[in-house]
Amino acid sequence: MNPQAKLIFIISLLLGTSVTIASNHWVTAWAGLEINTLAILPMISKSHHPRAIEAATKYFLVQATASALILFSSMTNAWHTGQWDIAQMTHPTSCLILTAAIAMKLGLVPFHFWFPEVLQGASLTTGLLLTTAMKFPPITLLFLTSHSLNPSLLTTMAILSAALGGWMGLNQTQIRKILAFSSISHLGWMTIIICYNPKLTLLNFYLYILMTTAVFLTLNTMKAMKLTTLMTTWSKAPVLNTTLLLTLLSLAGLPPLTGFLPKWLILQELTKQDMALTAIFISLLSLLSLFFYLRLMYCTAITLPPHTTNHMKQWHISKPTDIWIAITATLSIVLLPMSPTLFALT
Repeated sequence: MNPQAKLIFIISLLLGTSVTIASNHWVTAWAGLEINTLAILPMISKSHHPRAIEAATKYFLVQATASALILFSSMTNAWHTGQWDIAQMTHPTSCLILTAAIAMKLGLVPFHFWFPEVLQGASLTTGLLLTTAMKFPPITLLFLTSHSLNPSLLTTMAILSAALGGWMGLNQTQIRKILAFSSISHLGWMTIIICYNPKLTLLNFYLYILMTTAVFLTLNTMKAMKLTTLMTTWSKAPVLNTTLLLTLLSLAGLPPLTGFLPKWLILQELTKQDMALTAIFISLLSLLSLFFYLRLMYCTAITLPPHTTNHMKQWHISKPTDIWIAITATLSIVLLPMSPTLFALT
């Protein structure tokens, strides 16, 4: 892609995200979401492969529908209450439509079907933007309106997302699809606590961005798209492979790594809200996700020779690791001892 065009698209992404986050009016928030959508479409379809064009088309249709629903819900709320303020979403029908629209934007169940297909058609760098930066504006809108939304509906969608994200990822061999279902599962954990402790949702989202960035940047460096090619990357960058192993375990939420912190705090908050059965259920559902994380980890660093892959071993590279991979991977592993400080900042 032309560097000038790429710069324009990245600036547009930053502009759209900033407009949505900083706005109090529903129309300006909707305009920021539209800028975001238009900026990411050329980046999805930049390879001109039919799969990439299909992914861009699906993404455009879904996001346009979700944006129209957000505009429709805000207009309905303004018709009944006279308020265009984002924090003043009080009409029940408008709240229901808004919940569906944000779930469609994020890829929550039952509006999740587009996300794995779009991520599979995009490159790893674009996939990183889709799983992190593009979810920031909808999460912000969910945060601002969480006090008005139906807790039972959000809890049901969250449990279904955690279940389906883990279940559908079990039989996948494409790494981008595995990470897409991982994202759906993590969004379930964020959504289940949004009505009771919204700041905890933001903490979970920030740590998820940190860990996912480390995984995507590492996979992009090793050019690994499938499990079969991931099995040969130990010969290319052994130290980076070991770091990826620990980052995947952190993404799975195993102690004493960083990813255990948000799940620990969410389960604690659910117990405080007399939702112990829900906490037990969603923690058991996380075992489904743990299975494919362990499979990724096994393919990453435990399949030493001899193994049965048909792919040729890759050349060992001595190129120094990108500084951003080092920073994000380190933070993805060792932040748990700082948990009291992080929780105090939120």
